[in-house]
Amino acid sequence: MLCLMPAPAHSQQSLELSEEMISAAGDFITSLNDMQRNSALFDFDDDERSNWFFTPVDRRGVPYKVMDEEQRAAARRLLQVFLSAGGFAKAEEVRSLESVLAEIEVNGRFDRDPELYFFSIFGKPGKDAPWALRYEGHHLALNWTFAGGAGIASTPQFLGSNPAEVRSGDRAGTRVLHREEDLARELVTSLDAGQQSQAILDAEVPRDILTGNERLVAPLENLGVAWTALDGAQQDKLMELVREVAMVQAPDLARARLENIEQAGGEGIRFLWIGGRERGDAHYYRIQGPTFLIEYDNTQNNANHIHLVWRDFAGDFGRDLIRMHYESVAASHGPGHQH
Repeated sequence: MLCLMPAPAHSQQSLELSEEMISAAGDFITSLNDMQRNSALFDFDDDERSNWFFTPVDRRGVPYKVMDEEQRAAARRLLQVFLSAGGFAKAEEVRSLESVLAEIEVNGRFDRDPELYFFSIFGKPGKDAPWALRYEGHHLALNWTFAGGAGIASTPQFLGSNPAEVRSGDRAGTRVLHREEDLARELVTSLDAGQQSQAILDAEVPRDILTGNERLVAPLENLGVAWTALDGAQQDKLMELVREVAMVQAPDLARARLENIEQAGGEGIRFLWIGGRERGDAHYYRIQGPTFLIEYDNTQNNANHIHLVWRDFAGDFGRDLIRMHYESVAASHGPGHQH
């Protein structure tokens, strides 16, 4: 969540970012023809806004597949505003893995097509009323919600990688989410015996992230080694991992996420690991704090298939910001105001 109003140090940057996002969304909408707009545009309160998936399913919205080059350029510019340079590159690499899967899964049951990634806009992009953007396809689910000046929410955020490591062909050695895997392994292997007894759960590795594609999530069981039980170097490694996941977003959005975590306090953060600690072993980890959850799983396809999600317990799909917005509107119009 990025608070536009209460954070003076970043207010000008935040307002500029919001204006740039509104402009990029408007340009994208303008580039579409009437039929494409009919597919891409929804009312803000449409139930579809929180109907999210990271698996290969039929989706609503307008995909790259039906866009001409001008429209594709507008779509790319849109993503480049909402994501960091590194985040945009990572999202494009995830999308490109569909071509790798098409070669691996000859006559497979899914249509592996890097052009089946969809854009959906809910409400009218602007400063005064809530609106949202969704970009989604296999292994990518990115959601942004704007609460009429109250702020910007950027979760749920999901990225996946299948294969986690491309092991043959022209792209052999490619590991799209390698830092998210390697940093966590570096952290767990740095723990001493006492810390490992807290961090490592002796249990069957989950077959997927536990929260799946639930619309609303609550904190999972409070397991793992506590932030306060880590030494300084280990705390730095843990935060480097959190930053890696956050920095998919535009820098101001990522910075705001990290500031929210800092304000909530590190004392409530725990790191949990399940599974083997060698490359190629099936494994799962999560980082959970008072306000957020990062879940990672690499078990499928002989532990060569990653799912990674960031959830905000109060802020997914902008729930807390939308509530704040409507409360502000009601207060400004006095008792009895309807919205």
